[in-house]
Amino acid sequence: MSSDFAGKVAVVTGASRGIGRATALALARRGAIVVAANRRADDGEKLVAEIAASGGAAHFMATDVAQGDQIKRLMDGAMTRCGRIDIVFNNAGYQEPRTPLADTPEETFGRVFDTNTRSVWLGMKYALAHMVPQGRGAIVNCASVSALRNPNPGLSLYSASKAAIVSLTRSAAMEYADKGVRINAVAPGRVVTDMMLGSKIMDMSAVAAGLPLRRMGQPEEVAEAVVWLASDAASFVVGHVLCTDGGFMAL
Repeated sequence: MSSDFAGKVAVVTGASRGIGRATALALARRGAIVVAANRRADDGEKLVAEIAASGGAAHFMATDVAQGDQIKRLMDGAMTRCGRIDIVFNNAGYQEPRTPLADTPEETFGRVFDTNTRSVWLGMKYALAHMVPQGRGAIVNCASVSALRNPNPGLSLYSASKAAIVSLTRSAAMEYADKGVRINAVAPGRVVTDMMLGSKIMDMSAVAAGLPLRRMGQPEEVAEAVVWLASDAASFVVGHVLCTDGGFMAL
């Protein structure tokens, strides 16, 4: 345990798995009080127990980020329990099954954009309501390299929803920088998560071989980027999209 974030409160959505889980653990190791949010109560409680066993502090709040009232309850609840919100990682996301655009059901649009984009907008909206009066805070949104470059067919809605997150991040960053709130984003590339494993990419070794580092990324590596953006070490970084992609965007 370190004390980089001692006394700070961090809200992490999609905290039970993958990048969200890795980030919650990384923040807790540095002394933050973590408010972990996701739909699966069992996974959320296991995460809180793991953090506690390591000497950290965490709370779990069952949250469906596709429901605006639940996001508001999450941010208000974090304030009630902890007295402040210093960091928010809007991480929860959904990737549609790979389907050509013309064959994608209409209802898929709502699920993708509600989970990926609307939740980020509302996460910022309800976090800012508490951060602005404090005069400080850091928000990190989870975008994707698919927002910037998408060579894989069948994921048009996912890519578009993540591109919208990039735009939301930059716009909000300009609005709230002078109020003491820094807003940035990470754009993970080929990272080994449940979402990646479920995306029907059959030959992971071939994907890894196509990256400059010749390997896939790990959730913990993205978590370190999130932690840095949320830290005082990044105090002059605003409206930035940090690609954690093993060199994918440089190809």
